[in-house]
Amino acid sequence: MDAEEWLVGYRARLAELEARAGRAQDALARAEATATSPDGAVTVTVDPAGGLRALVLSDRATQMGRTQLAATIVATAGTARRDAAAEAIAAMSPLLGDDSRAMRLLRGDVPTPPPTGSPRPDGGRS
Repeated sequence: MDAEEWLVGYRARLAELEARAGRAQDALARAEATATSPDGAVTVTVDPAGGLRALVLSDRATQMGRTQLAATIVATAGTARRDAAAEAIAAMSPLLGDDSRAMRLLRGDVPTPPPTGSPRPDGGRS
């Protein structure tokens, strides 16, 4: 392979990397998730970092005490954040490589769901 062929190949690889980065950037900009509490009282939309984008309280929320409502909002936001983080990870995988160290770090930053059998905000058990 001569220098010209190498340069053509290098430019092609750079163009492909730039295209993958652009797709990942677009997907990250759109990444969000919405979750609704099991009782339907709370619906939360968040970005992958957990930033609140929308909060909707149904009529049922007015029947809840402040402590129960707060716990339901936090739990529902946690569910939405896990889902949004999964979207972000899926967007980054083609760019970083599924088994790369960077992907392992991203996956390690996703909060884990509460253990099964832990109390739910609505007073039941999961």
